[in-house]
Amino acid sequence: MEEHNIVKDATVEVETDSKKDSEKNAKKEATEWIQAIVTAVVLALLIRIFLFEIILVVGGSMIPTLDDGDRVFVNKIGYIIGEPELGDVVIFKTPEDGKTSYVKRVIGLPGDQVEIIDGIVYVNEESLSEPYISEQPFNDFALETVPEGRIFVLGDNRNHSKDSRDYHVGFVPMDNLVGKAVWRIWPLDSLSAIK
Repeated sequence: MEEHNIVKDATVEVETDSKKDSEKNAKKEATEWIQAIVTAVVLALLIRIFLFEIILVVGGSMIPTLDDGDRVFVNKIGYIIGEPELGDVVIFKTPEDGKTSYVKRVIGLPGDQVEIIDGIVYVNEESLSEPYISEQPFNDFALETVPEGRIFVLGDNRNHSKDSRDYHVGFVPMDNLVGKAVWRIWPLDSLSAIK
């Protein structure tokens, strides 16, 4: 009789240990899942803040290069480690409120002299070849020198664009740059590099 009780007690002890191990494994697995999810969220935020972002284009100021409703892939790190170049299509926070983002093309860099005469853009007294604009602009812009730490930007749809010609935008501070638009990724049938 005694031996039977001993065996029974041992079986109960094994079952209790098995339950404890199962609970520990479940807690360990839950902890690992939580850590993986938190790590993924933190990485996604870091990538979005510092490296890349997808932005929706609203409005027609960049037609024909970009249309209303396009989604563009924006390289943010390029301007953290480098400077914008002439012709770059950039996303920036407007100097007016610092919250609204615009997409425009870089036409003038710090120190450049920019003017528009009879719809032709001149940078440092040389006319720009602009095959990307939708139509000849009808507004002139008096000769101005782009201040240090700022850029001069224009929309490709010049006659329907609020850009550096407008005093609400003016010369855009480099600090306001979000990044360079490098790829149109939506709609899929328009997937292409942005030039």
